Amino acid sequence: MGRAAMRRPLQPALLLVLAAAVAVVVVRAEPQVPCYFVFGDSLVDNGNNNDIASLARANYPPYGIDFPGGATGRFSNGLTTVDAISRLLGFDDYIPAYAGASNDQLLTGVNFASAAAGIRDETGQQLGQRISFGGQLQNYQAAVQQLVGILGDEDSAASHLSRCIFTVGMGSNDYLNNYFMPAVYSTSQQYTPEQYADALAAQYTQQLRTLYSFGARKVALMGVGQVGCSPNELAQRSPDGATCAAEINGAIDIFNRRLVALVDQFNALPGAHFTYINAYGIFEDILRAPGSHGMGTLYTSLSILALQESTRTELCLDLCAGLTVTNRGCCGVGRNNGQVTCLPFQTPCANRNEYLFWDAFHPTEAANILVGRRAYSAALPSDVHPVDLRTLAQL
Repeated sequence: MGRAAMRRPLQPALLLVLAAAVAVVVVRAEPQVPCYFVFGDSLVDNGNNNDIASLARANYPPYGIDFPGGATGRFSNGLTTVDAISRLLGFDDYIPAYAGASNDQLLTGVNFASAAAGIRDETGQQLGQRISFGGQLQNYQAAVQQLVGILGDEDSAASHLSRCIFTVGMGSNDYLNNYFMPAVYSTSQQYTPEQYADALAAQYTQQLRTLYSFGARKVALMGVGQVGCSPNELAQRSPDGATCAAEINGAIDIFNRRLVALVDQFNALPGAHFTYINAYGIFEDILRAPGSHGMGTLYTSLSILALQESTRTELCLDLCAGLTVTNRGCCGVGRNNGQVTCLPFQTPCANRNEYLFWDAFHPTEAANILVGRRAYSAALPSDVHPVDLRTLAQL
């Protein structure tokens, strides 16, 4: 073929085919659900505590050292579990904090979580102001009324909300900042662990009925993780700095079993699709086989689901690193870096992708992504009951 033939212009039909192919690559799919609403505590708070009189705040460096927006109020070096979930669900932007959200953002969901919050109203009171789950539900009800105004009527709002994902992660502080803090709270004198789990589950049930009555239908309950393995509890209770506090984990395990039963109870309601995410079991896997949960696997899983390039780069500075450090915080003070949490402008560890915990209580971005990934797409049947978030979105 001669040079002149090689320079011939492309035929119009071929140009159309190429344009269509480019469009397929460039155009991003719609999110799998129209909106995502988040309730919880410091594990997922992304700024709601920033402007209240609380000691439970993370709007200062080095928090957010690996997050594009810096110290936003997230209790991590980077992404939280719900940030990872929002990406996996196909949202272009992270779900914003309710405290600073606009009316338009209510349509795609907001984050009501507040550090130090619990199911019980008194939980976390020694840390100052916080928005308990009851308070978060009040904020949600106000948001629903705004949605009614935006969408025109209650039926339209109800239809919209019925297709949204809701994640609720409560209970951790009811143990950490209540039951196992006998100098401040009397609950451990009033209740056995079984009785306390029953009391929490009963109150939680009523609160979740409020959520259901205001339109929530696809609801994932995040189980409480192994609080007894956090650097803070290891620093206080572990004889060797590595053995988890069995008393705490045992009490939490009782509560988590109540959550499984609660999910089954709610799924008997009309239109309800509730599920349980076994965060306790997922963390148990990590602790059982540290180093086998590397960022390379996480990177592959998330990149398939089209995370932004900048986020992928931050998540994967070291593709071969594994979560090998499981008993100390990356940033903190004292034994296990867990006696005092991460201080303002403190220099954290450099190998953050190898740490399970970022500070005395909270996981690193690497751990959060792992939990978010398994919540979205279960790696084991025991990760969820009865379905993962990917399946929940399709129901």
